[in-house]
Amino acid sequence: MIFCASLALASLAGAAQPVRPALDEQYVLGPDSQPQPGVPEGKVMEFTLEDSKTYPGFRRQWWLYIPPGYDGKTPLPVMVFQDGGGYVRRDGQWRVPVVLENLMAKKQLPKMAAIFVNPGDTPLAPGEPPRKRPDGRPASARNRSVEYDTVSDKYATFLLEEIFPLARQHIVITDDPAGRGICGSSSGGICAFSAAWFRPDQFRKVYTTIGSFTNIRGGNAYPDMVRKAEAKPIRVFQQDGANDIVNQFGSWPEGNKAMAAALKEKGYDHLFVYGEGAHNARHGASILPYALRWLWYDWAR
Repeated sequence: MIFCASLALASLAGAAQPVRPALDEQYVLGPDSQPQPGVPEGKVMEFTLEDSKTYPGFRRQWWLYIPPGYDGKTPLPVMVFQDGGGYVRRDGQWRVPVVLENLMAKKQLPKMAAIFVNPGDTPLAPGEPPRKRPDGRPASARNRSVEYDTVSDKYATFLLEEIFPLARQHIVITDDPAGRGICGSSSGGICAFSAAWFRPDQFRKVYTTIGSFTNIRGGNAYPDMVRKAEAKPIRVFQQDGANDIVNQFGSWPEGNKAMAAALKEKGYDHLFVYGEGAHNARHGASILPYALRWLWYDWAR
């Protein structure tokens, strides 16, 4: 009996141990994020801005999405996406062009354009290996935190004075600020909020996911700023997860909950979707179609 028990224990020790499913596995892309038969595709144009007046010394890629059947004359509403390269791919995590086309085809969104902007970076020197973080992941663009985490109107100015004029060479952008939305994740999420907060005369729709409302560059001050200021005419869809980051800059879940509470207290047109996920795009991308419909529900089709 002792011999048999020892064999059984040895067998258990050598067997593969069960692995608990990751919390983010529950967040999957739905049909609106998948190409659908018969839905026409728009056009994506890619550009490089070699330098910047607002952020001199940094170059960046940016992309312009033009909806199918656009006549080149009609003013279009627009969504702007920070860390644009992660949003623009049709087979990526976010698949924004696919989502826009599916929702436009169903008349759940107006015909609209999208602008995708990467943060500023410096090119690698000849022979220089790709920059990496200490954990081995690819490093962020060098100017990303300066552009995204700074609590000011500077990034909105960059969009309005440098990116929008370039986009207008190909499309007509509506002058109505209610027809301009902005989206971002993590530091890009606080950046999106900052653009609308400081320039509600230009941007009035915000989708912020896992937003860095923490003390990277003073973003933890936003809840008090929201409470103290007169309410602004902006609409905010906010997402975060209970297993988001907690580090030396603060708690992402607590920062987002504080923001949500402040926006609610001031009576903003605001929705906070709080899940169980970690610091990644899984949850935010899975609800992107719903967030866009919510933000644009009252814009003329």
